[in-house]
Amino acid sequence: MLKLIIGNKAYSSWSLRGWLAVKQSGLPFEEITVPMFDEEWNRRREGDEFAPSGGKVPILWDDKTVIWDSLAIIEWLADKTGRDRYWPTDDAARGMARSMAAEMHSSYQNLRRDYAMNVRKQFPPTELSEDVRAEIVRIMELWAQARALHGRGGPYLFGTFGAVDIMFAPVVTRFATYSIPVPRFAAAYMAAILDHPWMREWIQAAQDEPWIIENYEVPAT
Repeated sequence: MLKLIIGNKAYSSWSLRGWLAVKQSGLPFEEITVPMFDEEWNRRREGDEFAPSGGKVPILWDDKTVIWDSLAIIEWLADKTGRDRYWPTDDAARGMARSMAAEMHSSYQNLRRDYAMNVRKQFPPTELSEDVRAEIVRIMELWAQARALHGRGGPYLFGTFGAVDIMFAPVVTRFATYSIPVPRFAAAYMAAILDHPWMREWIQAAQDEPWIIENYEVPAT
């Protein structure tokens, strides 16, 4: 059976991506949640299960094979269970989807830094910096293009739920947590993501976690 090691569900955006990727595979898996940044965090990261990843989460163990990094987990599981589970079948749509997923993987550092994920909170809106605003505009452009060109088959970016939605799901939670205004089409997409049964399961589980990271419990400034 697959084994997935993740961080706190309240705060760990990359863990959410890895977890959604495994859920999308349809394969059974053992889930191990490791609280981040508590007094045992550094000791745990030195263990054998963490070693291949450099002490980062998520980590997927498939028998003796270890895969870390959320996008790598998506690709591993797509190869294992069928790429159509994760990526559009149309060439143009698939090319765009892969590009969007890769851009999400490597970009938007200002949004990530200033607006940490916390699915247990909702803060009032604040003034956005120009750098963050520019990144949000870029995300809105990508979402609009994907929905207009390839989103006719359902409420997600490329119609049906897939790898791109997995990659952007933590961004959706950030927009909701920090009350960031978005256009109507984006609000509809966010509602579809947040109403997905796996997202509801993750967010509900986060409410029951006992761990608190104080830095993530205050509004963005």
